[in-house]
Amino acid sequence: MELKTKYQYTYFIYPYIINENKYDKYILKLINNKNIKVKFFEKERDFDIYTYFLPTIRKFLFQDFEFNQEKINRFNEFTKEMQSIILSKYPCSMFEYDLGVDVQGKAGQEQGIFFKIQKMQIICFSTGVCFLVIKTNIEESNEFSDVLNFNYKFRDIYSELNELKEYENIRLQSTTFSDVKKLNEIIKDITGNAQDVKKLDINANRFITYAYTCIDQMDWNETNQFKDIEFEFFKYANIFPSSYKSNFDKRHMQILSKWKFIQTGFTKEGVALLTSSIDTHNYTKLPHVFENQHLYTYILVQYQKIYLKKLEAQYKQKNMANTAREKFIEFTKNLWIQEITQDDVGTHIYKKARQVTEVEKLYNNIKNKFDIAYKELNIEKESKVNKVILIALGISLILNVINFISLCSLM
Repeated sequence: MELKTKYQYTYFIYPYIINENKYDKYILKLINNKNIKVKFFEKERDFDIYTYFLPTIRKFLFQDFEFNQEKINRFNEFTKEMQSIILSKYPCSMFEYDLGVDVQGKAGQEQGIFFKIQKMQIICFSTGVCFLVIKTNIEESNEFSDVLNFNYKFRDIYSELNELKEYENIRLQSTTFSDVKKLNEIIKDITGNAQDVKKLDINANRFITYAYTCIDQMDWNETNQFKDIEFEFFKYANIFPSSYKSNFDKRHMQILSKWKFIQTGFTKEGVALLTSSIDTHNYTKLPHVFENQHLYTYILVQYQKIYLKKLEAQYKQKNMANTAREKFIEFTKNLWIQEITQDDVGTHIYKKARQVTEVEKLYNNIKNKFDIAYKELNIEKESKVNKVILIALGISLILNVINFISLCSLM
């Protein structure tokens, strides 16, 4: 069965690392880029996000909520150097890449999958963990197979192992970027050298995918059950091409299916939501929630994973071990043990994402290492104290013997 789409988009997320000591300079670099502007969040305009996150997490992710229009105007009056200093003090700062005004159109009669970049966002944490987030959607097609093939191919466009000619059948429909090669140049300019992220054993050649697709109700309804399209959902969630034919095993993925016509799949390489247009909510309200509240929830999980890997790497350096332990304790108190939202769906997404990315396993492994090191340090301290006590007792005994001998000689 060839599924038809009613509405779709895919976010591609690229994590990268900035040296913490150069973080403020990197923020200044972004501010100096004429195509990049600071993204501010306002309570009234972003009310859904404001009410979704609990205060501690909201403060961590969106301290800009304290900015009203008056404060934004004052911020814009500062020099760029001062702006970078201010932003670098926040736990998280966000930026938008100005894509300009696109002219819609198809280049000649060429065949292929045409897509549009709707927006680009840069999310930076003061710890040096950053994300480039690109929102795309397919143009000129309502074939679900094109969604599968596009996601499968686009996630590797920044790979150093592939030639651009492999992407000659996916065509960028934009006046901002002339082709995929130009897009890659922009990505490299923003993210810089990938060596630091590679050191943390993170794939620097592949985007994380975060996809939403609403298919036509004719393909998924009360008569045509989900089981009839389940294999297509599996390919979608695992970012396989439409030609994939092998059997699938659900054990390596997490699935959230609280509603009859909404299925969300979680794998280590991304999240994919598939729904049916049988309910208008699924293509009106849901897309907005999924690309805002739920996307930032997912970014938070990815941040936790990468930051923990960074702390683990720092711990292996003898001169950084104590600092890493202090940062780990701070991370635990301020972020790890915090409930992020009271929203039921958001809570489930947060848990599923942490499970499939094995963040909790990573956290516990690091915690055990710190606990063992701390115990060993205490044992070592106790041993040194005991040695000092023994030496002191020995000296005291010798002095007593000398005093005793002296007294005896006087008698």
